[in-house]
Amino acid sequence: MVYWKVKSQATIFLKMKKSILALSVVLVLFSCKSENTGEGVSTNDVNNSMSADGSNKDVLPEIKFEEETHDFGRITQGERVSYAFKFKNTGKSNLIISSASGSCGCTVPEWPKEPIKPGEENKINVVFSSEGKQGMVEKTVTLVTNCEPSTRVLTIKTNIIVPTNANPNDISGH
Repeated sequence: MVYWKVKSQATIFLKMKKSILALSVVLVLFSCKSENTGEGVSTNDVNNSMSADGSNKDVLPEIKFEEETHDFGRITQGERVSYAFKFKNTGKSNLIISSASGSCGCTVPEWPKEPIKPGEENKINVVFSSEGKQGMVEKTVTLVTNCEPSTRVLTIKTNIIVPTNANPNDISGH
C-alpha cells in the first residue's frame, strides 16, 4: 500500500512540474513583446533586397568606403592598434549595419547601431591586438547590412616584429 501511495505522489509531482513549466513558457512568450520607442531600426528600414521583378533595387542603401583594406605596416608584438574605416551611405534609404564580426578575437570592430541616413557618413572602428602574433598577419571584419550584397569584408594587414632583448653582458668586444 505504501508503494502505491509513493507512486501516486510522484505522478502528482510530475504533473505539477509539467504544469509549472508550461505556465512559465507562456509567461515568457507574452512578456517578450518589444516596445517601439520611435528610436533605432524600424521595419521601414529593412528592405527586401530584390522583389520578384527586381524593381526595388533602386531604393536600397549603398555603403561606400574610402578604403576597404588598411595596412598598419610594421608594429611590435604586443601592440594594440586601431583604424577607422570611413564610409558614406550613397543609396536612397537608411543603411543598417546589423552586425560586424572579426575573423578572430584579436580583431574587434565597433559599428554604428543606429540607421545611417542617405548622404550621411560614419565609421567602423577596428582594434587589433598583436599579442602572441608575429610576421605578416591579415585579419578581416565581416559586416552584415541591408545593402545588396548584404555582406562586406574589411581587411587589416600588418607585419608584427618580435622584439629581441639584448643583454649587455652578452655583448663581447672588450
